[in-house]
Amino acid sequence: MNFEAVTIKDIARELGISPSAVSKALRDSHEISPKTKGLVLECAQRIGYKPNPMAQSLKRGKSKSIGIVVSTIDNQFFSQVINGIESVAHNNGYNVIITQTNESFELEKLNVQHLTFRSIDGLLISLSTETKNIDHLKDLHKKGLPIVFFDRTSDEIETHKVIADNFNGAYEATVQLIKAGYRKIAHITSSVNVSITTERLKGYQLALEENNIELNEKYIKYCLHGGKDLAEIEHALSELLFSDDRPDALFTASDRITTTTLALLHKLKFKIPDDIALLGFTNTQLAAVLNPSLSSVYQPGIEMGKKATEMLISMIESKRPVTEFETVILPTQVFIRDSSKPVGVIS
Repeated sequence: MNFEAVTIKDIARELGISPSAVSKALRDSHEISPKTKGLVLECAQRIGYKPNPMAQSLKRGKSKSIGIVVSTIDNQFFSQVINGIESVAHNNGYNVIITQTNESFELEKLNVQHLTFRSIDGLLISLSTETKNIDHLKDLHKKGLPIVFFDRTSDEIETHKVIADNFNGAYEATVQLIKAGYRKIAHITSSVNVSITTERLKGYQLALEENNIELNEKYIKYCLHGGKDLAEIEHALSELLFSDDRPDALFTASDRITTTTLALLHKLKFKIPDDIALLGFTNTQLAAVLNPSLSSVYQPGIEMGKKATEMLISMIESKRPVTEFETVILPTQVFIRDSSKPVGVIS
């Protein structure tokens, strides 16, 4: 059974007047008598008429809708970003349409295409791990669609960006492991295509360099699908854990890679941190109650969503072309818990 919304024509048919008269009555036009206005309003309430925001916005030339593209909505970080986006969007009278790429470039292109078919006023996007070419976004940008990048960005479009301080988050996390006595620190990260991979890798490398620890390229493992593919993480871990020169700590660079690594270490019967320590980027709210409690780098997801949305709405509602853009870098926080206890501390 198909749902059919009540329309102005239904009210007109009920009262035996023209649809244009109903429309004018609902808009409180002076052309319609108070008696007719009362009848129309009473009928509209009785039969359940609700104005169509899409139709109204098209008359104004705006859809009052914002498109969102994320990798996966079941990721704690992205769910927090979406909460921030929705709070600002709804307070400003905008609806949001959320899509997920599941780290697929083709699905990202398809989602963006579908969003533009919905006549969105602007786009908030975090690129997929497979995305190398952003021509699909460049074309829309040239046509005037406001676009704001968050988290995973590109320098190929001049626009606003909102990111976490990935470099310092990774640097501080690696320094904390070094201070705890770990010297053979491996790094499991995401695709080389993604901006956050480069930023976090640089922070990790600088921390090693400043502490006179030689970089071991064999300790750096890339998961091309950002942890979505379990086999990628299993393979990376296997190469590290069963090598002749096994690391004594793991620094993981994304939410999904971190939590999956913890689960796999348990499955393989490795004691954390006695056999190997773990510290990684994750926004899971369970970090403090996991076994062991998980040392983590926390990103301000809600704040990122809010700021990106404020910037996008500012672009949408600007009466003049926006020519000056800003990259906002939000601070991260490193929380030290049991999974990276100092060497020699008894669990």
